[in-house]
Amino acid sequence: MNAPVHDPLAAYRIETEPFYRPAGHEVALYRHAYRHRMPLILKGPTGCGKTRFVEHMAWSLGRPLVTLACNEDMTASDLVGRYLLDANGTAWHDGPLTLAVRHGGICYLDEVVEARQDTTVVIHPLTDARRILPLDKKGELVHAHPDFQLVVSYNPGYQSSAKDMKPSTRQRFAALEFDYPDGALEAEIVAHEAGVGIELAAKLVAIAHCSRELKHRGLDEGVSTRMLIYAGVLIRDSVSPRDSCDMTMTRALTDDPDMASALQGFVEAQFG
Repeated sequence: MNAPVHDPLAAYRIETEPFYRPAGHEVALYRHAYRHRMPLILKGPTGCGKTRFVEHMAWSLGRPLVTLACNEDMTASDLVGRYLLDANGTAWHDGPLTLAVRHGGICYLDEVVEARQDTTVVIHPLTDARRILPLDKKGELVHAHPDFQLVVSYNPGYQSSAKDMKPSTRQRFAALEFDYPDGALEAEIVAHEAGVGIELAAKLVAIAHCSRELKHRGLDEGVSTRMLIYAGVLIRDSVSPRDSCDMTMTRALTDDPDMASALQGFVEAQFG
């Protein structure tokens, strides 16, 4: 009897279908990109569904999804791996990027511009015809598994000269642009995810639309779909709509009293 085959990416497989409602042709376009293992940028505002989208696509394609939340303290070793001490001495341990490259996962670097540019440069050889990952400390050249794909995301609204993708990096990717769904679709998503009625969800979406009109006029970002879901969850648990929205939207978005008052006005217009 054959021994079971060990799956190094078993922990990264998504067993249950993630809920996702397409807003356009993004599902078909992603499938075309994956067919050619094309590296992809997903760009759009915070909480608009980029991560849920890539989770859904990984599930539908039957591929494990290795996700890393990028930050300015992340080093190249956090991506590719390092030597660590164990009971038998020093041993090499693959990082999450290397695991995905070796074994055919989709590697998703969330908010990639938060990482230092001297860190993300290690992905360059994976994003052209070479599809290789040099492990300099180990003296190994890893050739990407045929099923490997690299996906990164960022929020264009938070870009600055200090946090931007280098042109030499950006031009290695195709890109899909995301935004918040239209009102009816966003209400459907909020109702499903929060477990509330469609009428309540529509009121929450109306608040979000008003807040998004204040972007760059006092707010860096308006209320996200994620925030609406949080508010819906609290309301479902019998927290008053005013307190739920104050906690998940107003206080989370701003410290400015005038902006907070404006947001509270949007809530009162819907819930009284």
